[in-house]
Amino acid sequence: MSAVTLTPRALYEEVAELLRQRIFSSELAPGSWIDEMRLAEEYGISRTPMREALKVLAAEGLVTMKVRRGAYVTEVNEKDQRDVYHLLALLESDAAGVVASTASDAQLQDLKALHQELANAVQDTERFFEVNERFHMRLLEIADNRWRDQMVADLRKVMKLNRHNSLLKSGRIEESLSEHQALLDALLTRDAAASVQRMRVHFENGLEAAS
Repeated sequence: MSAVTLTPRALYEEVAELLRQRIFSSELAPGSWIDEMRLAEEYGISRTPMREALKVLAAEGLVTMKVRRGAYVTEVNEKDQRDVYHLLALLESDAAGVVASTASDAQLQDLKALHQELANAVQDTERFFEVNERFHMRLLEIADNRWRDQMVADLRKVMKLNRHNSLLKSGRIEESLSEHQALLDALLTRDAAASVQRMRVHFENGLEAAS
């Protein structure tokens, strides 16, 4: 395996990001034990930054630390999944209402452009995932509440552990795009109540597809 080049930022943060991507790609599968010593050796680092990186991922919910057993990739059960979707629906539907009421015309055009990118990505699942997340994060950025942003970012990391379970179901990408269109229509007409409701429906349907 080729050597990994680490950037000048805090070493444990870089290691955390490398591990995060391996978890999201399922290279480190849910429930699997994380071999700290082997990974530290692979990255050419001591075990101290590796342990600090694992603490970061544990705080995000991606890693579970077990006493005298070490670190494991978190397994998301049905209740965890329901709870995450429930909180995301509350937080992001509230943000949608704020955006409908307060966004500038230019900001709404940003969302419209992202929706068009999403429509162009329906044949490319990975691209659809990426643009979908950018749409949601841009909406949150426009709503401008950094505390909500942090909560959503952490919850979305946990949701990514099972993300393929929802959109890969037959027809779900097309349904998701249709839900985004309905949300965008409500935002563009500055209908806050409809924006809230359509974002909630989007998450309810996402949870049903993921279950």
